[in-house]
Amino acid sequence: MTNIRNSVFYTGVTNNLALRVWQHKNKTIQGFTATYNINKLVYFEICYHPQDAILREKQIKRLHRKNKLKLISKDNADFKDLSIDLF
Repeated sequence: MTNIRNSVFYTGVTNNLALRVWQHKNKTIQGFTATYNINKLVYFEICYHPQDAILREKQIKRLHRKNKLKLISKDNADFKDLSIDLF
């Protein structure tokens, strides 16, 4: 997820993407995402096992910004908010 200017990225794991995005958009959980107005879903991956999701989250978090931009741009070049299709 990112903010309106795509200047800050947040990577996380959830078993309910729609709910988690709603929580970020509505700032129901205080912390990093609320502080930096992280409310736009620009990329997600589906994993079928929690341990795979956690491993992938750690891999993405270690990426440099340039590589995160490449990863997102591969499927979402315009950085549109993908959460629109979730609701």
